[in-house]
Amino acid sequence: MIGMLFVIVLILLFLPTLSDKETETSFDSEAHEEVRYSNLSSKNKPSYETSITLNAIGDILVHQPVYEDAKTEDGYNFKPMFEPVKSLISDADITIANQETILGGAELGLSTYPSFNSPYEVADALQYVGVDIVSMANNHTLDRGEQAIMNATDYLRKIDMRYVGSYRNEEDRNTPRILTKKDISVGFLSYTYGTNGIPVPEGKDYLVNYIDQEKIVTDIENLQDKTDFVVVSMHFGTQYEPLPNDEQIYLADLLTNNGADVIIGHHPHVLQPVDWVSSENSHDRFVMYSLGNFLSNQDGLDRNIRAISQIKLTKKRTHNETSYQISDAQMIPTYNYSENNRNFKIVPLSDADQYGLKNADQIYQETIKHLQSFTDKIDFPTNFGAVQ
Repeated sequence: MIGMLFVIVLILLFLPTLSDKETETSFDSEAHEEVRYSNLSSKNKPSYETSITLNAIGDILVHQPVYEDAKTEDGYNFKPMFEPVKSLISDADITIANQETILGGAELGLSTYPSFNSPYEVADALQYVGVDIVSMANNHTLDRGEQAIMNATDYLRKIDMRYVGSYRNEEDRNTPRILTKKDISVGFLSYTYGTNGIPVPEGKDYLVNYIDQEKIVTDIENLQDKTDFVVVSMHFGTQYEPLPNDEQIYLADLLTNNGADVIIGHHPHVLQPVDWVSSENSHDRFVMYSLGNFLSNQDGLDRNIRAISQIKLTKKRTHNETSYQISDAQMIPTYNYSENNRNFKIVPLSDADQYGLKNADQIYQETIKHLQSFTDKIDFPTNFGAVQ
């Protein structure tokens, strides 16, 4: 018996031991946290608050002069066009852009209006400045057919950039688009009013999401179960109209009342006002009816004034209750500069006088006033502030 005890003592003495650090890293941190919380009563769970910023930019509309300006000896380089606003875009935790022209690549033959096809390198530039996900449901999605969509999604997957609104197959469409930063999960959806009369190939509805009220509400409900916030991109409205039409306002109310936290509008190609929508027994929701063009070669001052939008998303847990808040809406108006269809650059509107825009300060003040048509609960900084 004494001999047996001696053996056991020896085994215990020579068993490998783990330091506190080694023990901690042997577990998934989130799983470890949940185990720790599960041993506490709901009344004793610690308070917890975390926030992220979400940026949104408008239409990436790559006309022929734009991609010709980006031409290099061995491809295309759009990065210099975004350089003046790179720090403003990459400031956020998550950024979404509207990729209006399909990225079918040069191998398919580049093309401009009315049937667009753009170089893959557009996506490289967006990633370079901090874009995390692109919306692809718009009236030009089917411009160059199914192959262009396959090419675009192939390339986006290759560079690990998320896309939403146009898909490769049913499995792809049924895979939720969720990005998580700082313990806040954000789900993305995207829809368009139409595709310029081009029909979807039979049996391939997954190629583009059309606006269908019942489907969108169902999609929002399904995504709510998996996320903290839901962002919906809507390709709607009337082109070149400075104010949202009745349908835009109706759909914004419908979707926010059914769980959409943020709505990002595209298609009018000009800036439209933003607004807050109050919901009963819940936080206010934020609507951007149209962010306008971000990069394009359209004529007219109104089509060359656009904005970078930023909002703060907060999740707060107090004991056994979790609450959500959208706050700190900010916008930085920008200007699409070019000289004789060359040297395209996106610059802050506040600096546009340095790029030859006459009365830039007056235009800046008018733009702010226009964006505040529905609410003054929005700020216009020269730089976005970091969330603590």
